[in-house]
Amino acid sequence: MTTDVETIKQIVRPYGDTTGDGMVQVSFTLPVPHGPRAEAAALQLARGMGLDPASVVHTKAMGSEFTFFIVYGRVNHLIDYAGIDVPEGREYPLLTPGQVNLAIKSVLQRRLVVVGACIGTDAHTVGIDAILNVKGFAGEKGLEYYREIEVHNLGAQVEVDVLVAHAKAVNADVVLVSQVVTQKGAHVHNTKQMAGAFTDAYPTAVGGGLGRPLLIVGGPRFDTVTPSDLGVDRIFGRGTTPAEVAGYIVHALIPEWRPSE
Repeated sequence: MTTDVETIKQIVRPYGDTTGDGMVQVSFTLPVPHGPRAEAAALQLARGMGLDPASVVHTKAMGSEFTFFIVYGRVNHLIDYAGIDVPEGREYPLLTPGQVNLAIKSVLQRRLVVVGACIGTDAHTVGIDAILNVKGFAGEKGLEYYREIEVHNLGAQVEVDVLVAHAKAVNADVVLVSQVVTQKGAHVHNTKQMAGAFTDAYPTAVGGGLGRPLLIVGGPRFDTVTPSDLGVDRIFGRGTTPAEVAGYIVHALIPEWRPSE
């Protein structure tokens, strides 16, 4: 009898002390004073989360009205690892700076304009600087290094209307926004506001095209949303390198260009 490959499952469960024991460690803060009642509340919450048995392995008072906990316990949940459908790889090739420059020069026949910023109250420029500044990230030069790319790095805490106005003033092809601050979903709210502002500020394209700059957002906490949820064209997560961003820009704006063999 033959086995249908599609029906094969790979069942896994968390690993704590021994393989397959289902043990996990979670941390959280409760708005209660430190003490025995707080520990009891933490255990009750842990059991409600499906940890059984559970034990509090660490507590720490966070001021007079809050307590931080680390809880260790067993879960009975199983995961079909083989059944998880996640796209692997990227839909575009990584290009060298020379290839990116050649694509822009040969097809656009002008410099490609990129505007970058951290919007709203976000003051964390490490991510945007890693992609834009010439020093780059992970051994790769940033987009300022590409001679056919004109970079405008507006820095931190840029208001959305200022970003839109600058993008229009320099005829931006790409707008790259970094969002690190995530309290109360600020990164999602800010990005949606930014995308809506660009849609309002640019006329609808005639005969195809976006009618606005390519909108790219990056940050470590966008894994729960999709580009269509936010109204942008691409989301990049933690660990993204300048070459990945440059390759995507060519893929999205110059799709007819192919690197020579």
